[in-house]
Order: sequence, then structure tokens, then C-alpha cells
Amino acid sequence: MRTADFDYELPEELIAQTPIEPRDHSRLMVIHRAEGRLEHRHFYDIIEYLNPGDALVINETRVIPARLLGIKEETGVPVEVLLLRRENATDWEALVRPGRRLKPGTFCSFGDGLLRCEVLENVSETGGRKVRFHYSGVFETLLDRLGEMPLPPYIHEKLENPERYQTVYAKEEGSAAAPTAGLHFTPELLERIREKGITIVPVLLHVGLGTFRPVKVEDVETHVMHSEYCQVTPEAAETLNAVRRAGGRIVCVGTTSVRTLETMATEDGVIHPGAGETQIFIYPGVKIKAVDALITNFHLPQSTLLMLVSAFLGREEALRIYREAVREKYRFFSFGDAMFIE
Repeated sequence: MRTADFDYELPEELIAQTPIEPRDHSRLMVIHRAEGRLEHRHFYDIIEYLNPGDALVINETRVIPARLLGIKEETGVPVEVLLLRRENATDWEALVRPGRRLKPGTFCSFGDGLLRCEVLENVSETGGRKVRFHYSGVFETLLDRLGEMPLPPYIHEKLENPERYQTVYAKEEGSAAAPTAGLHFTPELLERIREKGITIVPVLLHVGLGTFRPVKVEDVETHVMHSEYCQVTPEAAETLNAVRRAGGRIVCVGTTSVRTLETMATEDGVIHPGAGETQIFIYPGVKIKAVDALITNFHLPQSTLLMLVSAFLGREEALRIYREAVREKYRFFSFGDAMFIE
């Protein structure tokens, strides 16, 4: 299976630059897998496709202001450090630019020295660096003051309200990117879903390089995912297994929720509690054990996210649906429209 097999043509004007207001007024493509039928709706219609007794699984991660802009101390050259994963109180794995100038032993400064960063070593598997921060006070307070929201590079418009790159249920800080399928929900829509008898179950995956790192190998099966932290609590596992036993569906909001449950599920589809790093890579041919339906956005060509969607639909069907979305002028990527695969 070749990476190039997951390519498609996307006009640049369909890449959403700003979020829709209100959140739940984005468009929704509904895919009825059993019938091979599509519907074109709005996201607030999602409640019509959720049944009493279903479970809606959300990822409660919260995006941190992970992009730091500063200077290299020796030369004053502008630098950028994108925080990916915290290792302890001072050390992080990060992506740095310009990479060739930020060798181990280099110091960078942010906010006129309020925060300093020492490059410790290269991380060969990601092309990133391990860095150590030097500061006084509380790191999170400094990061809130000096950091910027790490919007994807294909978004060129300035985001006026940083909370629009957070889900309304974002809780646990730790992500370098938003779980964007969840951006469509409003508190009011979630309340209507609860009132209909759908159980909302939180899980956690801190989005890092594993989710948005491009596939650079020709052979899909040889791609190695970068590890990300995920967690399913005993309460969440018990609830989800009970829903399945009672005949309800597990509906995941976003690919990160799918990867979390599939990491914790055994071959029989039973979800077990646990926490730790996951490198799970789901592509066509990989069995989906614990998830029945998926709410997701439209993803980049040749991405692991499109490959995961293709595991639900089949590659040819996924690409057919993407071509339909282009024809119908759906909005793509992080601030774009959504699909519901049932």
C-alpha cells in the first residue's frame, strides 16, 4: 500500500482559514456505510443520527500556547520553538527553527530573558530537539504570557479568539494541536445530546507530532507513529463496555478518540482502563475493534488521518467521498466542515 494512493486534488480556496460561527453551523456530510448513501446536512443535525443508548466519546485535551518566538542568544537570530511533549518539570521534546542553527549547547531567549531555553540533544526519530527551560516562577504562567496558539501552517489568517482553537470541553492541558472534530460542538448541542439519552464519555489523548506528522515513506506499512500520551479511566471503560453490551454504539469524536480506544481495546472489542504512550497507526487492513461510528473533519492528502478514515470506509470509497466534498465545496482541515461515518 503506497502513500501516494491516499492523494487527492484540493483547491486551495477550500482550505478553511477561519472557524464558522456559531460552531455548530458548519456543514456535515453523513455517510451511511451500509447503504453507500450520502446526505448533506449541518452539524447541528448530528443529534438526528445519534440514538438513545449510544455513547459519544470526546477527547478532553486542551491545547497549550506551544509556539514560542524568540532569539538565539549568541547572535540574535530569530528562532521558533514548538513544544511537543513535556518530559519533566524543565525538559520538553520540541521542534525548532532554524534547525541547522540550534545545535546542542545553544541557548535561546524569550520575552527579553524571562524564559530561556537550552538545546540538549537531537531527537533523530522526529528531527526535533530535547530542550531544557530556565526560568523563575511558574512555567505555565510564563507560557501563557509568552507563547502563541500553534495553528497549523496552512492557516494564514490571524485567530482573533484563541478559544476558537479549543473545544468547549477542553480540560487537561498538554496538546500541541486541537482535536478538531470537537470544535463543532456547543454546550447547548451537548446538552441536547445528553437529554436524548446519549452518554458523553471523556477520554484523553494529548495531540502531538504523531497525529499531524506527514508520512514521508513510500510504503504505508513502514511509517512509524511518534508516541502520544493517552488515557482511559476505569469509569470510562466500564461505561463504554456497558453501552456495547446493551446494544448501543460507540461514536468517537475525532481520530484521536478512535486511537485512544483502539489502543486500550483487546481483540474482542472490550475496552480496558489504562494510561501511557501510544504509537497506534490505523490504516486500511487494520481491524477496528471497539468503535462503531466516527465524527471527523476532512484531512490532508497522504496523512495518517485520511488513512484512519480509509480504515473505516475503504480507500477507494474514502477518496470518492473526498472528491464529492470537493465538488460540493465543503471546507477542509482544522476549521473546516465535518463528516459522520455511521
